Amino acid sequence: MSPSFVFEPPSDEEIEHSEREEEEEDEEEPEEAESGSDSDSEEEGLHKEARVSKKKTQSPWDFAKYTESVAEEHARKSTTSVDEKISKALRQRSTPLVAELDHSSESELDEQEDYKPDEEDEEEGYGNDSKSFFAPSDGTSFNADSFLQLNLSRPLLRACEALGYAKPTPIQAACIPLALSGRDICGSAITGSGKTAAFALPTLERLLFRPKRMRAIRVLILTPTRELAVQVHSMIEKLAQFTDIRCCLVVGGLSTKVQEVALRTMPDIVVATPGRMIDHLRNAMSVDLDDLAVLILDEADRLLELGFSAEIQELVRLCPKKRQTMLFSATMTEEVDELIKLSLSKPLRLSADPSTKRPATLTEEVVRIRRMREVNQEAVLLAMCSKTFTAKVIIFSGTKQAAHRLKIIFGLAGLKAAELHGNLTQAQRLEALEQFRKQQVDFLVATDVAARGLDIIGVQTVINFACPRDLTSYVHRVGRTARAGREGYAVTFVTDNDRSLLKAIAKRAGSKLRSRIVAEQSILKWSHIIEQMEDQIDEVLREESEERALRKAEMEATKAENMIEHKEEIFSRPKRTWFVTEKEKKLAAKAAKASSLEKNKSSGKEVMSAEQAEDLRMKEKRKREREKHLPRKKRRKLEAAREMLEDEEEDGNQVEAKGTNKKEKGGLSLVDLAYRRAKAVKAVKKAVDSGKIVKKSQKKSSNVPRKTPSRTEEMRDLFQTDMKDKKPKRRGVGGGKKAKSSFKSKSRYKRK
Repeated sequence: MSPSFVFEPPSDEEIEHSEREEEEEDEEEPEEAESGSDSDSEEEGLHKEARVSKKKTQSPWDFAKYTESVAEEHARKSTTSVDEKISKALRQRSTPLVAELDHSSESELDEQEDYKPDEEDEEEGYGNDSKSFFAPSDGTSFNADSFLQLNLSRPLLRACEALGYAKPTPIQAACIPLALSGRDICGSAITGSGKTAAFALPTLERLLFRPKRMRAIRVLILTPTRELAVQVHSMIEKLAQFTDIRCCLVVGGLSTKVQEVALRTMPDIVVATPGRMIDHLRNAMSVDLDDLAVLILDEADRLLELGFSAEIQELVRLCPKKRQTMLFSATMTEEVDELIKLSLSKPLRLSADPSTKRPATLTEEVVRIRRMREVNQEAVLLAMCSKTFTAKVIIFSGTKQAAHRLKIIFGLAGLKAAELHGNLTQAQRLEALEQFRKQQVDFLVATDVAARGLDIIGVQTVINFACPRDLTSYVHRVGRTARAGREGYAVTFVTDNDRSLLKAIAKRAGSKLRSRIVAEQSILKWSHIIEQMEDQIDEVLREESEERALRKAEMEATKAENMIEHKEEIFSRPKRTWFVTEKEKKLAAKAAKASSLEKNKSSGKEVMSAEQAEDLRMKEKRKREREKHLPRKKRRKLEAAREMLEDEEEDGNQVEAKGTNKKEKGGLSLVDLAYRRAKAVKAVKKAVDSGKIVKKSQKKSSNVPRKTPSRTEEMRDLFQTDMKDKKPKRRGVGGGKKAKSSFKSKSRYKRK
């Protein structure tokens, strides 16, 4: 089953940005209408009505209303923004650096050529083994002409019309009817295929028929990042605008008290990140999930990647067992399969159009960064962004520090850029998204925080400045562009250490992968400019560190004042508890590291660093991913060879253990020897207590005075010796035969 995607209109948000073009067309139309016939004028009138209806459509995303403005935040904290520091550095600059680039754009152009891999991979079919765990999805339709066919209520149809939704996408057409029936669903589709509306519409339809007298939290939606949670919350509010369904946002970075008040009012839907939700369940009063009916995990594989595995399992445990669970992601990993088996009951796996995971309108390119040229990687990026990719570009960096440095460099070079990473406050992160959405900046420098789920309109290019960890991360990063049938470019910087990922990208893209060679002259000029910028970059970073230290000192002083002034009130509050504190995380990591070191020392292996262990783990993971796509015969041969190696290692370990244990007494292991000795000591003690054995008196030193035995002990000793003397006489009377009731020894079994 391979249904094709049909997107009408091309994107939810393109309508706003195409208004200018439509107005220009409207201005040109009257002149054409005068020369045309009456039928032409009628058609044009219909087109105008369609355009008016399109202009009235709403945007589902709105990031500005969720937090205070960044200017107010800086005024409250008495700090200045990075843009102000950059503009100050530009004013202090004696000679403009960008003037040297006026002739560089005309001198050389980038070259493009087809990518030629060193070793071409053979085309092999994928072995799709059907898993019996999932219920059969026979009769599922991935096609629907309109939302009317999906049996949705009028308020939701009206909201879809207001948002400009005309025809359901395949994942929506397949998921909505099944979700309305209450089935557990594990859905996956390519990026930009409308997965948010696929789980939001059936959930809202079910909530329209809820018992309204009893207020309770009935739906919980978990997302890996705060920005994705804000986006999902905004989408649900727009879809529920003509209903009485209430939705609440619970994420980190926003006011905890405001969220507690909102949760106590028992909203119908809660969109949350796992950590903050567990915080409220443990510490907020009158907040529980006893009446939960639907649990939704958006980008489930990313939730487990970010280390939320324990939190997710805790939340699943707190939810009622009789609930509907839905998991959605563009990629599914082995960890997600374990979570599916843990939390879903007879689920349906819906994979809408799995054969076209790569959008047909996407152009993929790679830029090879040789080992000697890795120093000039920033110059290569600026050379591309200054003349080739100049607007609507997302640049993915590997670390938060590298993203911040790129933001400063772009600002000093006169390029409008915003940054999005974990070192920013929530207000700054949402404002960066809003600026990029409204095209106030041309570049968004981000970490993997922006790689999942964010539907940012009109993104033309994605540049992977730092190569992704694996193919899954690459798919999600690249999925920010070429969404909903639009064209897009994906450029990846590949070093010599990323050859395995390059092969995977080449195999995925096929013959459409191209190699870009950036002009040498522009790289040299930009590297020279970046060298001159280093002093100003250091100055901006120094000012930020000083402001940070000053802000920290002010916070400590304010905290001390509050402790003195409101001591009784602070200590009267109940102590907040955490699911896993930072101290516990550090202790667990330290214990794991110590145990691994001891294990390596005991086994005689060399102790490897954390980076080496991570590289080894990623290599093993990539190897497993490659083995998944091999034919069944080759997979079975590899598994058989691996099992033979494991058996040989076990046999070798047993032989070594036997050789070492032979040196012990009687060829026994230390555990068995200690067990036998303890058993013998216990038997001797028991015999002494019962009087069967008379313990010999040990020679004591002359300094220790001897205890005189009491009368009872003397009588007991006499009785025991008397009974011992009588026992052999009693046995000899019966001719050596034992009585029938006597105990039979087990020695006869040992003789056999």
